[in-house]
Amino acid sequence: MKKGINHQDKRVSLRRIEGQIRGVQKMIEDRRYCVEIINAIEAVLGALKKVEAGILKDHLNACVKNAFEGKSSKGKEEKIQEIYELFEKIRK
Repeated sequence: MKKGINHQDKRVSLRRIEGQIRGVQKMIEDRRYCVEIINAIEAVLGALKKVEAGILKDHLNACVKNAFEGKSSKGKEEKIQEIYELFEKIRK
């Protein structure tokens, strides 16, 4: 895997999400009401989607942009294919 953008800024959000997941585990241990657990899980999923969107935005603004500013047709095609495959995976 190639090295790309430094996503260290996402670590704070991921640590918060980690805490949320521990909270969901505790809710299950405490036999909390199902709907409360589901709401907590939805909050975790929403937070993960936000991190995912930030990483995608960074990728488009740096890696993909750099490929398209370059002269390599192969590099451009690779980035297009990469994004296409990513969206295919996300849609499943």
